[in-house]
Parts: sequence; structure tokens; C-alpha cells
Amino acid sequence: MCGRIDIQPNNINEAVKAGFGVDWHTKENRDLHPTQLVDALLSAPTGFVQTSLQWGIKPSWSKQLLINAQAETVATKQTFRDSFESRRCVIPCSGWYEWKIFEESGQKQKFRFHAPDESPLFMAGIWFGESVTPSQLVTLTTHPTPQCEQIHHRMPLLLQSAQVPRWLSNPPSELERLLRAPELPLSLTPEKLPPAQQPSLF
Repeated sequence: MCGRIDIQPNNINEAVKAGFGVDWHTKENRDLHPTQLVDALLSAPTGFVQTSLQWGIKPSWSKQLLINAQAETVATKQTFRDSFESRRCVIPCSGWYEWKIFEESGQKQKFRFHAPDESPLFMAGIWFGESVTPSQLVTLTTHPTPQCEQIHHRMPLLLQSAQVPRWLSNPPSELERLLRAPELPLSLTPEKLPPAQQPSLF
């Protein structure tokens, strides 16, 4: 489950402006996490627009914040289907993080997932709120590629740049192919492990 996103603005701002005609401005956040604001790309009658949305929803029936929806069931689950029908969005980002637990030591290793050339990634999402005042979003997850499966059993649903307009504007009946594991090359970079703590002798 993707619960941390990496935002490095330089490449993102340039790519979104060049690809979608949006004068994109986002702030650096190397550890963006649920409840924080996420800059998302939406489709509007005048074209594509940038909107800041809070990451996560808390339906009345849920005891915890929901930050992801599964791509396999987003079209049918009551909580998500209306948003999938007409309120889709894309989160341009520099990558995301997952943790792997080593059974031998029990230690966690943090990995950063990103494009090999550090170009932006485009995460699929759906948003919630009134039609003129979107306020929250969840990201979509899917079955991992063999490469990502080494670290985690799920991964974000990623879109190629050319697929973004279709995701934002086309009817759900035309999106089946986009709901599958993305065929995109990725790099997995391990973050530095924290130094081993010296146990207290007192």
C-alpha cells in the first residue's frame, strides 16, 4: 500500500505544463503522507486544472482513514464507484516509498520507487466532494509488476503520460485496460538504513 509519496517540483512542473498545458506549481515534499494536501490534475470544462486535495477519506462506517482504492473493485464498491464514474484525478509525483522487512533481522528497509530517468510518474486517483469544490482523494492500487512484487504485494496504479487525458475524460467503460498493472520501467532505490541503536546498559 502506497502511503508515502515523493514530490520534487522541478521536473513535475515542467512536464505537466508541456504535456497538459497547465501552468503547474507544486511544492517540494519528499515525504508526503495521508491527511496532507496533494496537488492533483483534474479535467474541467475549460481543460485540465490543478487542485489541492487532502489525501484520504473517512466514511461514517470506517474506523480508519482510507487512502487507497483497489483498481480491481473501484468500479463496483459503493464507497468508490460514483467517484470512479465521474470524479477521476491524477497525481504527478517523483516516486513513492515502500518498506521491506528482513526476516532474519526484523529490520525494515525503505525503498524509493521512481522512473529510471527521474521523469514524473502519474498516479491514478479519484476525488470526493462537490462538483465545484473537490476536497479529498484516494489513490488507486493494483497488482504489482514482478519487479515491485519483491518489495510489496500492491503498487500504485500508474499511467503513461499519453493515457492521462483518457483516464480523466473518457467514460468508465473505456478504461478497463488502464486498470491493470502498468507496463512502465521503474527503479527501486534503497534508502539508507538508520544506524543500529546501542542497547542501554542501565
